[in-house]
Amino acid sequence: MSRSKLVIIGNGMAGVKCVEEIIALEPDTYEIVIYGNEPRPNYNRIMLSKVLQGEHSLQDIIINDWTWYAEHHIRLCTGETVHRIDTRGKYIETESGLKETYDVLILATGSSPFIPPIPGIDKERVMSFRTIDDCTRMSDYSKTYRKAAVIGGGLLGLEAARGLLHLGMEAVVVHNAPYIMNRQLDQKAATMLQQELEGQGMSFLLAKNTQKITGRSQVQGLQFTDGSKLEAQVVIVAVGIRPNVDLARRSGIATNRAIMVDDYMRTSVSGIYAVGECAEHRGISYGLVAPLYEQGKVLARTLCGQETPEYKGSIPYSQLKVSGVDVFSAGEISGEGMQTAIQHLDGIQGTYKKVLMQAGKVRGAILFGDTTEGPALLGLLQRGADVAELAPREGAPDPAEMAAAALPAQETVCACNNVTKVAIMKAIQEQGLETADQVKEQTKASGSCGGCRPMVAALLKHTHNLKNNGGTGVVATPDKPAPMPVCSCTDLGHAELKGILADINVLETGLPDISLILQKLGWGSELGCSVCRPVIHYYLQVSGGTMVVRELEGHSEIQVRWDDQIPISSYARDARGLAAQLRASWIGAAMPSPVNVGVAPGSGSLVIALVQDIGLLASPAGWEIYAGGHAEHPVKQGGLLGVAETEVQAATLASACLQWYRQTAWYDEPLWAWTERLGFMSIRETLLDDQLQKELAATLQADI
Repeated sequence: MSRSKLVIIGNGMAGVKCVEEIIALEPDTYEIVIYGNEPRPNYNRIMLSKVLQGEHSLQDIIINDWTWYAEHHIRLCTGETVHRIDTRGKYIETESGLKETYDVLILATGSSPFIPPIPGIDKERVMSFRTIDDCTRMSDYSKTYRKAAVIGGGLLGLEAARGLLHLGMEAVVVHNAPYIMNRQLDQKAATMLQQELEGQGMSFLLAKNTQKITGRSQVQGLQFTDGSKLEAQVVIVAVGIRPNVDLARRSGIATNRAIMVDDYMRTSVSGIYAVGECAEHRGISYGLVAPLYEQGKVLARTLCGQETPEYKGSIPYSQLKVSGVDVFSAGEISGEGMQTAIQHLDGIQGTYKKVLMQAGKVRGAILFGDTTEGPALLGLLQRGADVAELAPREGAPDPAEMAAAALPAQETVCACNNVTKVAIMKAIQEQGLETADQVKEQTKASGSCGGCRPMVAALLKHTHNLKNNGGTGVVATPDKPAPMPVCSCTDLGHAELKGILADINVLETGLPDISLILQKLGWGSELGCSVCRPVIHYYLQVSGGTMVVRELEGHSEIQVRWDDQIPISSYARDARGLAAQLRASWIGAAMPSPVNVGVAPGSGSLVIALVQDIGLLASPAGWEIYAGGHAEHPVKQGGLLGVAETEVQAATLASACLQWYRQTAWYDEPLWAWTERLGFMSIRETLLDDQLQKELAATLQADI
């Protein structure tokens, strides 16, 4: 049976990654032809700075050599630039006149350096830094010239400057922002990095805008808008990239900033797909390796006719070494409503950590010097975790190891050298590797940019712990991240533990104390720990099993407040009476987390109902009942659950909300976080069912 012909325009990392995935899934489905405009096989563009710095040779950064293409019967056409696509005739044409028909076409044309329209940009010895040939030119220039300027203080500019220093040149980084790497770092982390780089010999001119490049035909220096000048014999322009979309645009394929694709990487033309830096998904085009590889996997499964989750976009992150310094940046590090959740500086160790939040959710993270927590923080970002999960807990598992355990077995850990989790763990087990350096020597993982070294270290620890706990092999983990264990005594997460405890009938099993319950659960310690004991107690209590664990204490704190500092009025008397009623009704009720309840006789009250866990506000219509607010920084306004005409109805709705919270929340989960996890509208619809509302309120009273 004849195979369909798959043609890929672009021999870069994204397109070839997709081909690798297709070969792994369905090696006999397609006749594969790849066109690349460089005269060499697929290589790791990220590692160009390491070549420039003399740490690696060209051969070291080749991802797939010529033999790989031959072994998989892939026809590679190098040094060929495709300039036309006939979408009706389904063929492509190169500038040299070659024509190639296709059944399926993938555009993986990547991007090109953005060259700003600065006067003099076309002078001799002004160049970008994007290809192997660029590395060669820079090396040749260093043999004759000494003074170099790099326009651009982002990652690429810093790496280029570090390479120039290695070549023996003076390197001055010119950046138009107040601090370097301003898209990935805040000012504190950027200052720490700048100080480290200055110690290596690099110089910086910040908040400088280049007005023109001076010299006749050859560059002599830079002139800035403030009138100052800089002498330079070589100028490297590293101010960003621009997706290569001209070919697609000429061919009638829909483009914006890049080639527009849907969640399966399909373009506007049937049978044509786009992947990598040239693709724009939901208004975003990515320039980092991880998102491009995620796109490649989705496209490969789509082309092989296999079910696949759609590509929904990626959390942008960078975990890398900038001139020998570990740096991690993920998510959003600035923007409206962004606030600092955690900030820690260790001047002695030279480390810095900052986690940002928005509306109670983890939104961004910066690590400098020590990036061990990077994978764990990325996991929180990817699932939109509550900031409450950032709080350290005694006895809780190592977050980095948890992230390693949750990683799917076939997931790529080292993008530079294409090393998967299962390959790393297999090498550790079979060869008895003890250190991250040994893993690097045997698998090449972390041997290039070094950005994945923290994950390699976490996998090393995880593999050894599996062995120590009786594990015999690498277990493929599901694509969905594993839930966070309750504590180090167990692998069970809150949902699973709560479900198991709900099924334990204490009277039938005759379990007389906590130790036998833990034994039945296969707990790691006989009596549990300070983290899990109150969790178990609470889950048993809300499922009707409290009689066996009375020696344990859980949360039972409910504070009911009302404002007694206003003139006596009918509203004030009603508020006082309702507050007293609720306090008497709820005293002794165990809660997942302390609950603040505010009863306010009016909008001018000192007790602000809208920023309480449960807030009751007197109004002309009766009572307004709010839930899910909090007064701590950042302040969060609760949502309106409903309006009650009488105090009895108000108390019933508030009691039903508390009972629903008790039954469905995780232990130690604040009520505001619970409303965000379940969704406020879902909670509201549940509680406004009159029959269920009354049953929940009655259950609360019965449990007290």
